[in-house]
Amino acid sequence: MKKILALICLVGTGLLAWNYAPSPLNIELSDAEKSLVASLSLSALEKLPSDPSNSMADNPLAAQLGHALFFDTTLSGNNSVACATCHQPAKSYTDGRPLAVGTAMGPRHTPSLLGIAYSPWFYWDGRKDSQWAQALAPLEASHEHNIDRTQVVKRVLENPRYRELYAQIFGDIPQLELKDLSASPLGDAQQQLTWQGIERADQDRINTAFANIGKALAAYQRKIIPGRSKFDDYADSLEKPIATNSGSRLTAEEIAGLKVFIGKGQCVTCHNGPLFTNHEFHNTGVMPVAGELPPMARYDGVRIARLDPFNCLGNFSDAKASECIELRFARDTNDLVGAQKTPTLRNIEDTAPYMHGGQLKTLEEVISHYNNAPTSMLSHNEAKPLGLRRVESQQLLAFLKTLSAPLATDSKWLTAPAP
Repeated sequence: MKKILALICLVGTGLLAWNYAPSPLNIELSDAEKSLVASLSLSALEKLPSDPSNSMADNPLAAQLGHALFFDTTLSGNNSVACATCHQPAKSYTDGRPLAVGTAMGPRHTPSLLGIAYSPWFYWDGRKDSQWAQALAPLEASHEHNIDRTQVVKRVLENPRYRELYAQIFGDIPQLELKDLSASPLGDAQQQLTWQGIERADQDRINTAFANIGKALAAYQRKIIPGRSKFDDYADSLEKPIATNSGSRLTAEEIAGLKVFIGKGQCVTCHNGPLFTNHEFHNTGVMPVAGELPPMARYDGVRIARLDPFNCLGNFSDAKASECIELRFARDTNDLVGAQKTPTLRNIEDTAPYMHGGQLKTLEEVISHYNNAPTSMLSHNEAKPLGLRRVESQQLLAFLKTLSAPLATDSKWLTAPAP
């Protein structure tokens, strides 16, 4: 018995030592690895893509209007919720909560807006195909702003400051007698009934003004860009050595973690490019939010996007049909059941908790999840067990923390504008 116990202790000690022993810090990168790392640098980030569905996407006045609207709590049913309530600049445009809380608790975690204008799809399930169309949805969501489109238009156009900017950007102010009318095709039964009683021409005017408000919000959000981190300086130095201070260089542990990221950890499969996201949708076996059924996610999201009157092909889009390639050719196959959008890893240390429902509280839990790759409750889990040792997980964590940096966005956009 003593020999057996001794043998068990010996094996256990050996496993413990193997798990925690320092991994050989071979920090030399191959040419192929250097090329891959260079592709992750912000220096490789292309110019902000145009949005053909929003002709005012890069209009300075539209950004100014959108900036004010983003921080305006009067665009909510209880006058206390703004876009910035959940998308807080100080938290990389998240809110630090597992689930977003507007006028009530919502069903999803608030995603970061860093570099979001580079994405062709919005929301965790991609049910919106433009930034301006996405900006409209929270306004009418009962758990977010909880206000109807008619009241949004009324409050914006009756505000002298907004009215003047709106006219300069979009032209003539629509002539509408809105009074205290509360109406929307997406509202409660009474709001829908009231909407049906509005003449079609006035419905179109309201929808056009509502869409324009979304386009102004998008013009502002296009300015939310991540800043260069010490990882970017390191990545650039691989191809062109530069003078950096000690704080800009990666440590041996961080470089080892980078090698795990692009190698054994397989993170770069989905988290690639300068924004560390492929902007695609994947089922990685994340458990559903407590009390909820597993979501169909992207499988339903693409279908919702196609039916959205504010999509790229809709009457309120500024795009030609030929310019709506993403929507026209979006994949909708069965393997998208349960697939959620790949989030950016930029400033990932600042955006806890994680996943579409905030199910994982820490980066350590995220790494453990992917290392174990549990069975998915819906469809298949694209992630497979990684077999990372404890020390490799620690190295990967150290690397992920190198992706945080102050935003590249001008500071004037990070706070509410003066009244």
